[in-house]
Amino acid sequence: MPERLAPPPPLEANDQLVTGAITAGWAVAAIVLLIVRDSLPGAERWWLWTCVTGFAMGLFGLWYVPVLKRGRARAARRREAALEPADYASRENGSKTVSSTDTPGRSTRS
Repeated sequence: MPERLAPPPPLEANDQLVTGAITAGWAVAAIVLLIVRDSLPGAERWWLWTCVTGFAMGLFGLWYVPVLKRGRARAARRREAALEPADYASRENGSKTVSSTDTPGRSTRS
């Protein structure tokens, strides 16, 4: 069986640019529908409110994306700090047992 290739790294994008472009798209669609609203049948005018809602959610996204990224960065720093090795010289109980976190992939049995 042939060996599998490693998956490529995830693509990074400028989240605010993407959110801004989508928000602008909803704004343009709303403007177009406002211009042609008299020619729209009454049953199809709900599309205008869909565009307004999409625009409002885009504005919320422009505010929320940086907040989300800062929170994720803080959580990653906390996880990194929690995984740093402790000072092993301070073992007071005299145990010679090695935890699985000290030697990953090895058994802790003596």
